Amino acid sequence: MGGSADPRFAGVRDAFEALGDPGNALAVVHAGEVVVDLYGGWRDAARTEPWTPGTLVHVFSVGKAVVAAGLVRLLEGRFDDPVAAYWPEFAANGKAETTVRHVLAHTAGLPAFPEQVKDPTDWHGLCAMLAAAEPEFPAGTAVAEHAMTYGHLVGELIRRVDGRMPGEYLRAEYTGFALGETDGEQARTAELEYAHPDWPAQTIGTDDYRRRVLDNPPGWLALDVLNSPTWREAQVPAVNLHTTALALARFYAALPEQEIHARGEDLLLRRHVNWGLGVQVEETGEFGMGGIGGCDAFADPAKGYAYAYVTRSLGGFDRSERLIEALEECL
Repeated sequence: MGGSADPRFAGVRDAFEALGDPGNALAVVHAGEVVVDLYGGWRDAARTEPWTPGTLVHVFSVGKAVVAAGLVRLLEGRFDDPVAAYWPEFAANGKAETTVRHVLAHTAGLPAFPEQVKDPTDWHGLCAMLAAAEPEFPAGTAVAEHAMTYGHLVGELIRRVDGRMPGEYLRAEYTGFALGETDGEQARTAELEYAHPDWPAQTIGTDDYRRRVLDNPPGWLALDVLNSPTWREAQVPAVNLHTTALALARFYAALPEQEIHARGEDLLLRRHVNWGLGVQVEETGEFGMGGIGGCDAFADPAKGYAYAYVTRSLGGFDRSERLIEALEECL
């Protein structure tokens, strides 16, 4: 295990070491100071390349908060503007009144790609598909995590407003985030593996709605896809940002407190969710985003800390929950 932890957070260090994860990292910023910055295990499945502070990890939906923050920065509060004001083609099929706020808060009515995705790297084709689509519900009338479509909706707005692809915009505006990896970034990216062989099947599930939302493009959770140069260099902002725990913790430490912009029983998550702009917001004020596979990042403004855990071993959130419990005990 490498890195450091303030002596006040020795219990967090012990909990991190006890996980026995094959490759992971943890960072905590408290009162503006990095108090935990730990990493351990291996970057590759063969256990030949030790994890380093610069190891990048595929964090799945944790990246939604980052791409959303990019658009929020660009628009400076103009969230009730129609999407079509920036992306005219989006007005098709009754979406003329859909607003940027609807998109950012998962109420735009486009929770799934309407057709089977043949090429997940075809940015313009997928954005055109969403622009032409008829919404599944009128914008603002239901809450449904836009699990795979979110990044193209928000990212295309970034491109239309700024002129750069979302990956290039985020690279210029933030530190430590890779969306569309370069060769050098791929060389230090962790190789994903399953914590359990049946993880993909359990994640997709058997529910027809969940499968329609999550399993398109089909087979995208296969390791030979996730670990491929093609996937790593693509821009799929909803699910393929690569970053470090420290970059995420610092990102959340710098974010202002988040408001609730939509709330209700989420059609995908099957539980009540308060959505901010790219993050889930608890009634007690914590806000953040987890990613399937076990990565997790959030801020607790009341307690003055930001937290991020990343792993290359795709499994559940039990690991992060144990670390959060240890952190709370230290506080």
